[in-house]
Amino acid sequence: MTGDSVSRILEKIEEDRVQFIRLQFTDILGMSKNVAIPAKQAEKALTDGISFDGSSIQGFARIEESDMVLKPDISTYRILPWRSEKSRVARFICDVYTPKGVPFEGDPRYILRKQVEEAQKMGYIFNTGPELEFFLFRQQNGQPSLEFQDVGGYFDLAPTDLAEDVRRDIIIALTEMGFDIEASHHEVAKSQHEIDFKYGDALTTADNVITFKFATKTIALQNGLHASFMAKPIFGINGSGMHTNCSLGTLDGQNAFYDPDAPKQLSETAMQFIAGMLKHVKGITRLANPTVNSYKRLVPGYEAPVYIGWSASNRTALVRVPAPRGRSTRVELRSPDPTCNPYLTFAAILAAGLDGIKNKLEPPASADKNIFHMTAEERENEGIYTLPGSLIEANQYMMQDPLICATLGPHVTENLNSIAEIEWDSFRTAVTDWETNRYLSSY
Repeated sequence: MTGDSVSRILEKIEEDRVQFIRLQFTDILGMSKNVAIPAKQAEKALTDGISFDGSSIQGFARIEESDMVLKPDISTYRILPWRSEKSRVARFICDVYTPKGVPFEGDPRYILRKQVEEAQKMGYIFNTGPELEFFLFRQQNGQPSLEFQDVGGYFDLAPTDLAEDVRRDIIIALTEMGFDIEASHHEVAKSQHEIDFKYGDALTTADNVITFKFATKTIALQNGLHASFMAKPIFGINGSGMHTNCSLGTLDGQNAFYDPDAPKQLSETAMQFIAGMLKHVKGITRLANPTVNSYKRLVPGYEAPVYIGWSASNRTALVRVPAPRGRSTRVELRSPDPTCNPYLTFAAILAAGLDGIKNKLEPPASADKNIFHMTAEERENEGIYTLPGSLIEANQYMMQDPLICATLGPHVTENLNSIAEIEWDSFRTAVTDWETNRYLSSY
């Protein structure tokens, strides 16, 4: 960061009459964290960074090596539009460093940045476009509940969709923060919604996912609601996904996935990228679907893809190639859910795709039938297998995938493994309402 760029951003902070600044970062679970400083400390933050205790952040550092430094990325400067004009608050998203000035190996943003740089060495820019679904539930006595705010369905509008005004407020706030909103609508389930924003380079998009969830939860709370990005909050209805569109651009601005003369107009690069994704998708699943609850969504019958295959026409396939071609050519991984850490998930997807390109992998034949309607024998004959059915199974696949482990690095891999084992042990020993309802009166 040059002295001129620091001077310009300091002038901007003064012009915007900012009084407080939030320095944001994420832990390895993708939870947004922040340190608030008065605006007069902005120069120190931008030049030297702000120290914090990393041992208190999940998966960051042990107590004996706890000192960490936040260094703001000036391109992420935004005013928080829901705060009072009288006490304006801005935010920066930060990179995490050690006191020696070295990027912290456990910083999810750094892990994605490394993969983005690897793609650039190969002549590519990795773009992503996630589609986040979420529920808006009512609050009861100041606490989140599972009570629906509305009974709308897919693409419904007021008065059935009572959250239309809340979605509008969210979109206004996101637009003021620089988002290019493409669409918003009610989703399939009651009180379920989706707001889509324009794709971009993977690092910017991962920042936007974190900002999107932060802003959505804040605006919902101001309206007496709780925005939940939980994968499957209610049994029997659709869960929430984060379908992720991916593409590679060349450094001269072309779409590397498009070839007008190839079958389905998909370039060799696109086919190799798909092959890499499918090869490593079981390990990716640990990152894309990181909670015990994630696997309550990944079951047949609720539009969530569980069968490992690809298609240019079939929405039941795990990897789908949407119809547009030319500059819009992309592949869509349909399994991630919005509880994922976008930095780690995008890094793993990119590493897998680049592995396919480096090793000239070929994907299996396109699965153009409705996979949900195929028998188990038909799927086996077609070589279509399933995603892991639980967090612990997905974790085992991650630990057995050298590429995914290398992408994450030893620090994050070991912490994610520990988190999964503790989480699974806590889950499997818990006694649930389902068990007491089923067994208590019978035994």
